[in-house]
Amino acid sequence: MSFQGYNRLTVLLSTKLVTKELHIIQENYLRTLDRIAAAAKASGRSPEMIRLVVISKAQSVEVIKIAIQAGIKLFGENYPEEAVEKMETLGFPVDLEWHMVGHVQSRKVDLVAKHFQLLHSLDSLKLARRLDRSCGQEGKKLPVLLEFNIGGEASKNGWLANQEKKWPDLLDELVNLRDMPNLSVKGLMCMPPPADLAEISRSYFIKTRKLQDFLRTQLPDLQWTELSMGTSADYDIAVEEGATLIRVGTAILGTRTN
Repeated sequence: MSFQGYNRLTVLLSTKLVTKELHIIQENYLRTLDRIAAAAKASGRSPEMIRLVVISKAQSVEVIKIAIQAGIKLFGENYPEEAVEKMETLGFPVDLEWHMVGHVQSRKVDLVAKHFQLLHSLDSLKLARRLDRSCGQEGKKLPVLLEFNIGGEASKNGWLANQEKKWPDLLDELVNLRDMPNLSVKGLMCMPPPADLAEISRSYFIKTRKLQDFLRTQLPDLQWTELSMGTSADYDIAVEEGATLIRVGTAILGTRTN
């Protein structure tokens, strides 16, 4: 076979692989949307109340390009530097929305302030102050969700909120968020402890929703409308318990490549 013929065969095989992957991702995406809609309707909610964040952490730019072809416009990332590299390679398309869902180190605050449309994981007053300052320098007001450690796990970040009787103690810190003009509190985020059965997550989702109600009553001048909870393993239950943002990665994009 000539070199030219080899190149044509390579392009053909590559095109077939991309087409196959596009079909798989599109099917996964539509199936996930259908399940979200079914869970919403079963609990008396409108599917339009829930947004699906496709987690692209550790996925290649090539996979993200295919996901965009499949109709996905909202991506979630865990690591700011990795995410910004992808954005740069893609050319910063204005029709895409990027959410930061992972823990943010202090030295990465500027990247989050500049490049993301929503932070799910604001987990401390110290981070809030730095982020507020950085957003001010960018001339930007960033929507944020507060991360709560609803399971009381030592390995998790966020405000400790596993004991309902101690929720009033959170207010002394959270009230300071009123004074940060460059952050807009929109709601809460939680990540239940890992479990073999999805149903085990339900009690943590219920507790997070109760915490939302508590904060709405105690700090009514902040917004508490959003609930980011539910992943590939348990998003149906999260929708049933009030989630407005669902974070699904491998169930749509497949096994991570990096």
